[in-house]
Amino acid sequence: MADSGAGKKLPVGIEDFTEIRAEDFYYVDKTAMIRDLLNAWGKVNLFTRPRRFGKSLNMSMLKAFLEIGCDKSLFDGLEISRETQLCEKYMGQFPVISVSLKGVAGDSYEAAFSQMRKALGNEASRFGYLTDSDKLDENEKNRYRQLTSSKADGVKVYTMSEDALKSSLQTLSMLLQKHHGKKAIILIDEYDVPLAEASERGYYRQMVDLIRSMFDAALKTNDSLYFAVMTGCLRVAKESIFTGLNNLSALSITTVRFDEYFGFTDEEVREILDYYNIGDKYDTVKEWYDGYRFGNMDVYCPWDVIQYCYELTADPAAGPKAYWSNTSGNDAVRHFIEKAGNERTKNEIEALVAGDTVIKEIHEDLTYDQLYDTIDNLWSVLFATGYLTQRKMVDDGIYQLAIPNKEIRKLYTRQIREYFNHMVRSNSKRFEAFCEALKTGDAKKTEELLISYLYDSITVRDSSVRKDKKEILYHGLMIGILANADGWMAKTNADSGDGYCDVKVEIEKEDIGMIIEFKYAENARLTAGCKEAMAQIEKMDYTRELRRQGYRTIYKYGIACFKKKCKVVCEKEKYDPEE
Repeated sequence: MADSGAGKKLPVGIEDFTEIRAEDFYYVDKTAMIRDLLNAWGKVNLFTRPRRFGKSLNMSMLKAFLEIGCDKSLFDGLEISRETQLCEKYMGQFPVISVSLKGVAGDSYEAAFSQMRKALGNEASRFGYLTDSDKLDENEKNRYRQLTSSKADGVKVYTMSEDALKSSLQTLSMLLQKHHGKKAIILIDEYDVPLAEASERGYYRQMVDLIRSMFDAALKTNDSLYFAVMTGCLRVAKESIFTGLNNLSALSITTVRFDEYFGFTDEEVREILDYYNIGDKYDTVKEWYDGYRFGNMDVYCPWDVIQYCYELTADPAAGPKAYWSNTSGNDAVRHFIEKAGNERTKNEIEALVAGDTVIKEIHEDLTYDQLYDTIDNLWSVLFATGYLTQRKMVDDGIYQLAIPNKEIRKLYTRQIREYFNHMVRSNSKRFEAFCEALKTGDAKKTEELLISYLYDSITVRDSSVRKDKKEILYHGLMIGILANADGWMAKTNADSGDGYCDVKVEIEKEDIGMIIEFKYAENARLTAGCKEAMAQIEKMDYTRELRRQGYRTIYKYGIACFKKKCKVVCEKEKYDPEE
C-alpha cells in the first residue's frame, strides 16, 4: 500500500529510500520486507531479480532502518512501524556496511580494480570516527587507514593494496564491532555486475578470484558479521565465488518467500494511477508493463510504471514506451536470436513472440563465462533477467515460459528484424539474385529465394490476429530485404490507384516499377491466394500511380503465403507515356 498525502512527486530514477521519504516523493510501501527478513533471516541472504525491479531501493531501505543513528521518522506511517517489538530490537541498532558494486566496470582488470577500491574506500570513509576511537588500538586504526588512504590528483584515488581490498569488508566489520560493541550488518548491492562486465571484457578469472577472496573473508569466516544481504541479477554458481559458503540463503524469482517485495502488484499499480487521476490508463499499463511472475506473485516492472506515470502527468495523451528495455544493450536477447540456428529453436521463438508458451528446464546456478555458451544456458539467462517469465512450474526446475508483456515482445521483434537485416546483408549473393529475379519478373526464382528467406528468418507473428494483420508480417519481411537495395525505393501500404497496395517499389534509374500484393492463404490454398492478390491489383488499379509517374516497365506480383510457404505469380505491364 502506498503512503498517503497530496501532490507527491514521482521518484523518477531515485533509488535512495531516505531521499524519497525526506523529500516527500511517492513511495510504494515495501517495508514489510524488513519484518519478514528479521523474522526469518539467514546468515547470508541473496536476492536475485532483474534490473530495475527495486533491489537498490530495498537495500537503501534496510540501511535506513538498521543503521545506528538512523532517522526513525522516515518510517512513520509505514507498515513496519506497526511492528513495535521489531522496531525496538532492530531499528537503529547496528553498524551497517553498505556497498554497491553497480559501478565496478572497466575495459581492463586494472580499471575495474580501481573502481572496486573506490566503492570500498568511499564506504570505509563514512566511518572516519574510527581513527579517534578509544576502543581501537593504534594497529587497528592503521588497518582502517589502509582502507581510506588516497592520493589527490584532482579526483580522490584510493590506494589500498590488493590484500587490503580483499579483506576490506571483514576488516571494516571487525573494527565497527569493536567500536560499537555490536556485530555489523553487510549489504552488497548488485554483487554480480563486476562479473558480468569482466566476462564481456575478457578478465573474468581475475575478477572471480578477487570477489571470491572478498566474500570468503566477509561472509564465511567473519566472526563480526551479524547477517548479510546481497542483491544481483543472477545466482552465480557456488563453485564460482561462493565456494564453501554453506550459510547462503538464495531467494530467486522462483522463490515464494519475499515474492511481493520486488516489483509492483496489481493493487499497487491501481493505487498509483488513481492517485494521479490517470486510472483510465490501467489497461495500457497492464498490457505493456505487467506479466512478470516472481514466486506466486504477478508483478509489474516498477521502473516502467513510474516512468510512464511521469509522462502521463504532463501529457495525458502520451503513449507507452519501452522504458525498461531501453536502459540496457539487451545482449541476452541478441545472443539468443543469433544462436537460434536450428529449426526447433526458431519455432520456439516464433511461438513466444506470437503470445504462446514453451516448456524449458531452468538452471539457476550459472557462471558468467558460460552464459552464452549454449542455447540451453540462454533460456535460463533470459528467465533470470526478465526477458522471459514463468506462467507455471511444470515439474521441479521445469517451467512454462512466456514473454511477459508488450514492451518485451516489441524488443524481441526489433532484435529479430535487426538480425534479419544483418543476415540479408551478409549473404550478398542471394540478395543480388533475389533483386535480379524481382526486377526481371522471374516469378519462379523469386518464389524459391523468398522461401529460403522465410526458412532462414525468425517469423514475427501473432496467432491471434486477423488474416489481414498476418499479411503485414510478409510486407515487413519484403521491405526488410529491399531496404538493402541501392537505388530501390520500397514503400509499404503505399497510396496507389483506388486504395493502398501492400508494397510499391520504384527503381527510377532502370525505369522499373512494381506492385506487390500479399495474401495470407488459410489452409495453404496458395494458388487461390495468388489469384485473389492479382484480382485486387486489377480491381483497385494499383499500377495507376506508377503509370502517372512515367514508368515504362511495371511488374504486378501476387504472393500468397502460409507460414513459411509461399507462391509467387507475376505479370508484366508495358506502358508507353507517349501513347
